Amino acid sequence: MIKTPFFRAAVAIARKDIRAEFRSRELISLMGLFALLSILVFSFALELNREVRVEAVGGVLWVTILFASILGLNRSMTMEREGGGMDALLLAPIDRAAVFVGKLAANGLFALLVGVFLMPILSALYNVSLLQPVMFGALALGTFGLATIGTLLAALIGATRARESLLPVLMLPLALPILITVTRATNAILSGTVADSGAWLSGLLVVDIVYAVMCAWLFEIVAEE
Repeated sequence: MIKTPFFRAAVAIARKDIRAEFRSRELISLMGLFALLSILVFSFALELNREVRVEAVGGVLWVTILFASILGLNRSMTMEREGGGMDALLLAPIDRAAVFVGKLAANGLFALLVGVFLMPILSALYNVSLLQPVMFGALALGTFGLATIGTLLAALIGATRARESLLPVLMLPLALPILITVTRATNAILSGTVADSGAWLSGLLVVDIVYAVMCAWLFEIVAEE
């Protein structure tokens, strides 16, 4: 049986997920509402002065994106499993890594859209300027890293009964290197220290590459099981 070319298969899978989501708008709406409520709770709970707000806003942004991503990944994988979509993808004549890349692209895009949605709101609530070109780069790298881990773990536990509770338990410690690095990069950008922000962004890029390679390799093992 002839396999579908890698890139074409990955694009087709990502396009399928994105098209399905923009028809239903279920995941993005759920993630966006959760994220909005979370930052509102943070803003009311953290009565901070100007200097402390600049230091706290990075953590608020990325913790919110992380939990919104977990919520979206849980729902996305449940829908895929219930509809038999994942089984069909694994039986199709395509590379397992292409399935991973396609799902990663869609999951990363959804998390990125939530982050873009949050940035102007956080800028207004915390009186800081998140709308900077370099911040969009940090946002893209951070959401890509979180989506990489989340896509692998969601596939790993998708068939278990306790997947809703297992995903955050497994993902939080594994996402910690990305969360720490991207939060430090965000704080450096907001404080205007160009050298520090460049160093943290470079470190984030390295972490993303390592995670992407490892997760793509592990996904093939998980898929075979």
